[in-house]
Amino acid sequence: MLLAAPVLSSLREAAPQCEIDALVYAETAPMLAQHPALAQLHTIDRNWKRLGIVRQAQAEWRLLSALRARRYDLAIHLTDHPRGGWLTRLLGPHWSVAPERKGFHWKRSFSHLSPPPRAGRHTVEANLDSLRALGIEPRDKRVTLIPGAAAETKITAVLTGHGLAEHGFIHVHPTSRWLFKCWPAERVAALCDSFRARGWPVVLTAAPDPKEKALIEAVRHSATLPHLDLSGQLSLKELAASSLPQIIPAVPAAATAATAARSANA
Repeated sequence: MLLAAPVLSSLREAAPQCEIDALVYAETAPMLAQHPALAQLHTIDRNWKRLGIVRQAQAEWRLLSALRARRYDLAIHLTDHPRGGWLTRLLGPHWSVAPERKGFHWKRSFSHLSPPPRAGRHTVEANLDSLRALGIEPRDKRVTLIPGAAAETKITAVLTGHGLAEHGFIHVHPTSRWLFKCWPAERVAALCDSFRARGWPVVLTAAPDPKEKALIEAVRHSATLPHLDLSGQLSLKELAASSLPQIIPAVPAAATAATAARSANA
């Protein structure tokens, strides 16, 4: 999801008179919340499926009503998820774009199609192909995540409580929702030990998920030097705030996104 942020920035630069909204899954919303190019952030909750048919339908209808009220001129769908096709048809924007895929219904749902993602190409560039298909050449490709004042205050307090000087540590987040992406625990441990041996304190983080915390525990077990474990203790925004000075990415991000824009004077 975070790698969709350059689409927002580039679209805002190309059409500053427009309002830009995003539609994302609820658990990924913090990645785009407070983005300077966004007017509104709408969410889909995966837990709606557990509410029963009636309550799920009510939640979906509320979302559709909120989106229709925005009267979009342009819809950009960054994945090949079928929801993007039928949602675009229901919203009826003047222009729409999505990655090319097989299927008559899919091709008829969008006014423009971007090249399908190909192996080895960076996700940021693949997402920006949606703008290129519209004749917009993106210039701002920076990935932007705004932690916010509350997150920055919280992480400062946490780090101060553990005696870490400001910016005087290395943050390693070796886990992912998709564990097949993760480096083996013993290799992460060796990397962390090498940092510690050079005088750099290491802060380990992970989501509260038991599988992710188990990986952190395996890292600590394999390590020969002590490292601070904050796994499961920080929100996504607080994780971002902890890495403001410098970021050492350990896991690539993969997510889906749908963005839409409307003219401010529509």
